[in-house]
Formats: sequence, C-alpha cells, structure tokens
Amino acid sequence: MELPANRLRIVRAADRKPDIASGAMVREAAISRGVVGAERIWVGYVELPPGMASAPHHHGECESAIYIIAGQARFRTGEAFADAEIASPGDFVWVPPQVPHIEENVSQNEPVRMVVVRSTQETLVVNL
Repeated sequence: MELPANRLRIVRAADRKPDIASGAMVREAAISRGVVGAERIWVGYVELPPGMASAPHHHGECESAIYIIAGQARFRTGEAFADAEIASPGDFVWVPPQVPHIEENVSQNEPVRMVVVRSTQETLVVNL
C-alpha cells in the first residue's frame, strides 16, 4: 500500500505495528514506511520487560537515538559488553553506527519504556 507523503499523520498507540525483536525487547513501529509512508526515518515504541535484556546487537550503518520514558535501562557496550551506563526517565542515549550493545532492565518489577529514532527507514537489527 502506497501512502501519500504530503500530509500530517497522527499514529495512535493501537496503530503501531509489531517489528523486529531482539531478545525480550518488543519493538513497535510508529513512523515507518509501512505505517505512514516515511522514507528516511524510523520511530518506534520499545518496551523491555522487568529483569529482561535485549540480545547483543547493533544497527548496521544507522544511528539510533533513544529517549527513556519510564524505568531504568542499563546499556552495555565495549569488549565483552563490560562497559555499562544507566539511563533514566528523561535521558537520551545515542548509539553510533556498528556499535554492539545490550539493553537491560535494571528493575525486577517495572518495564522500561522507550522511544527509538533511527536515521534510516529500515528497521535494521543485527543480532549477534
């Protein structure tokens, strides 16, 4: 289905589309080619259940920006994923191209809720 690109759209929560998963992480596309006809960006809602983690992965040549809505996420990078930083509600995280990482929910009770923006329309996830 081809969608006209020349009009504003509001994507309701119920209209988000399931997308590629990585471990326990659930991704839903909101602004994408398939949902609104976007050509150059991908924006989605991501939820990580309590106590769970993504699989080790990277996003190829695209950059990713992450905004933490709720919960606390530990981001692991570096050799053997030994470098770790915690992001909290209101924090932004930038993930450069080709950087392997793992997102972990530090809480055993509450999910982490995030908005993810990528510099490509493709939902590129390379699970390692």
